[in-house]
Amino acid sequence: MGRLRKRHNWKARLQVQSVEPSSEQSCSGLKVEIELEDGVTLKGVDESNALVLPAKRAKRKPVIEDVRKSKQPLSKKQRKQLEKILEQKEKKTQRKEILNKLAECQVSESEMKLFYTTSKMGIGKRMYQPKLSGKEANSQCRISSVSGANKKRHRRSSEIVDPVPESETSPSSDSSDEEEQMNDAEKMKNDSTQSSEERDVNADEQIQNSLSSTETTAEKPPASVLINKKTSLNVTQQPFSEPAIFIPVDRTPKIQEARLQLPILAEEQVVMEAIKHNPVVVVCGETGSGKTTQVPQFLYEAGYASGNGIIGITEPRRVAAISMSQRVATEMNLSHRVVSYQIRYEGNTTEDTKIKFMTDGVLLKEVQRDFLLSKYKVIIIDEAHERSVYTDILIGLLSRIVPLREKKGQPMKLIIMSATLRVEDFIANNRLFPTPPPVVQVDARQFPVIVHFNKRTPLDDYAGETFRKVSKIHRMLPPGGILVFLTGQAEVHSMCRRLRRAFPYRPNSNIQEVDAASYDSVEATRKFKKAKPKPNLPKINLDNYSAMPADEGDEDREAGIDDEDEIASDLDLDLGDGDDCEEVEKSDPSLPLYVLPLFSLLAAEKQVKVFRPPPNGTRLCVVATNVAETSLTIPNIKYVVDCGKVKKRFYDKVTGVSSFKITWIAQASANQRAGRAGRTEPGHCYRLYSSAVFADFEKFSAAEITRRPVDDLVLQMKDLNIEKVINFPFPTSPSRESLIAAEKLLISLGALEEPPKHGRFKELEQAKLTCPITPLGRAMASFPVAPRYAKMLALSKQHDCMPYAIIIVSAMTVRELFEQIDRPAVNDEETEKLRRKKARISQMQWIWAGQGPSLKLGDIMVMLGAVGASEYVGCTPEFCRANGLRHKAMVEIRRLRSQLTNVVNAIFPGPGLFIDPKMKPPTETQIMYLRQIVMSGFGDHIARKIQSEEMLDEKWRNAYKTPLIDEPVFIHPNSVLFKHLPEFVVYQEIVETSKMYMNGLTVIEAEWIPVLLPQYSHFGKPLDTPPPRYCPETGWVKCHQKSTFFRVGWQLPAVEVDYPEGLDRYKYFAKFLLEGAVIKKLGPYASYLLSSPSTMLKTWAKLQPRTDALLGALVSENVDNHDALLAAWKKNSKYLLSAYCQWLPEAMHADVSKHWPPTQV
Repeated sequence: MGRLRKRHNWKARLQVQSVEPSSEQSCSGLKVEIELEDGVTLKGVDESNALVLPAKRAKRKPVIEDVRKSKQPLSKKQRKQLEKILEQKEKKTQRKEILNKLAECQVSESEMKLFYTTSKMGIGKRMYQPKLSGKEANSQCRISSVSGANKKRHRRSSEIVDPVPESETSPSSDSSDEEEQMNDAEKMKNDSTQSSEERDVNADEQIQNSLSSTETTAEKPPASVLINKKTSLNVTQQPFSEPAIFIPVDRTPKIQEARLQLPILAEEQVVMEAIKHNPVVVVCGETGSGKTTQVPQFLYEAGYASGNGIIGITEPRRVAAISMSQRVATEMNLSHRVVSYQIRYEGNTTEDTKIKFMTDGVLLKEVQRDFLLSKYKVIIIDEAHERSVYTDILIGLLSRIVPLREKKGQPMKLIIMSATLRVEDFIANNRLFPTPPPVVQVDARQFPVIVHFNKRTPLDDYAGETFRKVSKIHRMLPPGGILVFLTGQAEVHSMCRRLRRAFPYRPNSNIQEVDAASYDSVEATRKFKKAKPKPNLPKINLDNYSAMPADEGDEDREAGIDDEDEIASDLDLDLGDGDDCEEVEKSDPSLPLYVLPLFSLLAAEKQVKVFRPPPNGTRLCVVATNVAETSLTIPNIKYVVDCGKVKKRFYDKVTGVSSFKITWIAQASANQRAGRAGRTEPGHCYRLYSSAVFADFEKFSAAEITRRPVDDLVLQMKDLNIEKVINFPFPTSPSRESLIAAEKLLISLGALEEPPKHGRFKELEQAKLTCPITPLGRAMASFPVAPRYAKMLALSKQHDCMPYAIIIVSAMTVRELFEQIDRPAVNDEETEKLRRKKARISQMQWIWAGQGPSLKLGDIMVMLGAVGASEYVGCTPEFCRANGLRHKAMVEIRRLRSQLTNVVNAIFPGPGLFIDPKMKPPTETQIMYLRQIVMSGFGDHIARKIQSEEMLDEKWRNAYKTPLIDEPVFIHPNSVLFKHLPEFVVYQEIVETSKMYMNGLTVIEAEWIPVLLPQYSHFGKPLDTPPPRYCPETGWVKCHQKSTFFRVGWQLPAVEVDYPEGLDRYKYFAKFLLEGAVIKKLGPYASYLLSSPSTMLKTWAKLQPRTDALLGALVSENVDNHDALLAAWKKNSKYLLSAYCQWLPEAMHADVSKHWPPTQV
């Protein structure tokens, strides 16, 4: 656009500012006076009057505006100079902020004296200083930016006078130069000079600042006065100090060298300071950091085990408790009398024990005996990330025990150690810890681990993919042990057979020791690649693509792999995902592989093999379940193959049906598995799933307390007088449905008192979860078994059934007495071998089950016979192997039998029980009582065979119906009752596989149900025939009633039971009292009664005063049985005298009164 065209007469349109001369100048001293006639002066005439206006128009002087020229743009040199100065100004402001922040967190001079250089460590000088007082700890020292020669002068002056803040110190030469440059930059930017008025204002401000600075300096006291004040303050307020305790430990040089490589050792001071100043500390360290073995040693050296104190460490698994105690004892060069362990069935604790490893269940039992855990100074909850049930209960209890110990002046430390960063349940839970405990995070594992993801995720054949991956690792990669994670015992055995067949190891053959270079030789790699089939590929221009495939780089980035980890690898170990089955299935004796299984049910002597070095010339390969995920450290593992699956047991919260399902693991578990490869050297983890699938995993696995029944926990907590279980500070609270189901079961077992059935709705709802424990429940809680089994033990005192009940409970608790032979065979020879073994086991089961009445005990009789036969021959491994029994299970049953026998002897006084290896089989009467005992413990686990008229589908043939499940259930083919199909059975559990199968079956009779399980029966009205009768043995009125079972409404036969509560029971009791059936001494008077005793049952009985008087007297004292009548007579000897005399003639009243009360039965 050009310049705008000027309009017409534009000069006249300009508004010219003019300055009028002042009135004084215009008048120039002229005085105006107008005289009228008679000398009168006219007022109001001044210079504005028209008469005195000047003749000429005043000249206006136009104001000359200071029109400046437009600002010239900066040159390139000026712009660079300006940018440089602005950058220096910004740096100065940033530096000032940094110095202020540093000054806020700088420690005081007294605290700086506490720090020592590493050159002074371990030379005998004092390593600890007394704790600082609050004022000294909070005092801050400013950091000044004095540079050059002024540093010495500033340091000397600070020794005499307190340091002055930075804002009050004189600026240095460097800073003044910068300020001048900044001022120049501002001048260049503004391109204007300050006016005289602005200069005056700045001058005034400078004068005021100088005056204020002189006032502040005048107010400061002399330096000598400040020093005296400081010294007097130190003299008067001496901080409280405690002597440092150090217990020397004589370790071998080799152990000490290995300890120094653990990451936890670098954090010893941080950990111990946190423990000293806090009652509860959370130590979070990844797998391999050494926290399990080193933290107890830190505490021992710091004196926490001195005197009578003990350091207690809980482990979720028994294997971990034993192995960790042995490892710590070896490292500390102490005997097992000092570093001991205690698990469920065994232990080596002594009076000299200072460090005690145990399972969490053992510590929970100690809490029941001594709630404050008086003998412990420190409790360490290890592997808290696994969130086992007992771990959660212990943390909740210890969160209350620690403050109680603090109040009593006996402080106890609680240390929660976790391998993952899932600590929000402990920190953010205000109900658990009102004050959040500090978290000490230990750095990563000892050695880096490179994680490799699959590009494709196998959905079904993950076992085949595992086999191919292990084969490639063994053929192509350098030496190092392989750890394979699978889901279950059957998969472990199958994988071991496939690997042994592909890479056979023959101990007798002379195998040359393989050189390390031969594993990764170029020739072997070339042969392996040549053996792959080469498909016909289209021609591709490689110039259009990058060197690394996009998805491969993304996989590594998703895994969080750093460049440092990749440097640790000496070659690219990405094996690819090719399906070259023909190559890997071929047997290759030149590359022997030492394959070992590892799972929880494996015998102990076989589990130990994985910790031993493999034979020369072989590579170790351990195929394990998730038991190797935590706690256990297998040496020399370099490669981990993770299938990403785990087999878990799931319980239905309502029905209690358990099922094993294979699901994906959590991200924390995947990281735990990867950590197994970095314990002794840099390793690699091969995940058989893609990073996209890994991203969909849950971060942490759900706590066990949310996945299983909690009836045993509720009973234990009720025994600890915790009535409101729902208010207990769980780290993760179980669902309300689980707690209600647990209380219902315990009420039906008689362990808890039944809540009131009548009242307000709100009160009834509150009473559901606050039922108090009964004396029977106290006895049941003392047994270390589930409540159902504890009820069986409590009832088995009669008829000498206790020894048999202990064996049955032990076998039902341990489970899986027989070996699993339902696995697929590899070849015909193995198929025949498995068939013969299965026939042998089936034959022995029929022999142990017996015939006739013993067969009705069913699978329980098989357990009883198997344990008895094993004990008879001494529980030898040969006998167990020959008859298909698991030797480990038999040994565990023997230990549990011993423990239960000791508990029974402590609870029930009398002749002591003992374990008799030559125990005789039970008699027919004892078998009948054992069936009833089993039914009383599993009253809600009754199943009835589906009748032909109820069969809706042909698939329901031979099926059973249970009150808790709508679907049909079946007898397992391995049960001895599979072909007999009794009408009523009671089962131990239901396991869902292809069908819902019942395990642990026992035959019961229908007439037992309403008698022994009245809480599950719905009774009808009493039958008239046979009529009610009085039972002299019990002192109650008996009648016959029909009933239906539970919610399914099965019709049960009529049985004789106590007459139901109500007015009719008082009437029948009055009738039998008048007849002389209740009190024999009143029998002679029955013939002299004025009315028949049956009058009490008539509808018109109220018309007679004598019937109403007798009935009212009985109801007033709640007398409806023999014992209640005797108690009423003991309270009042004249009770019922007047009411009874109304039924007799007056002539007999004196005789009756003379012999009243007739307490003679």
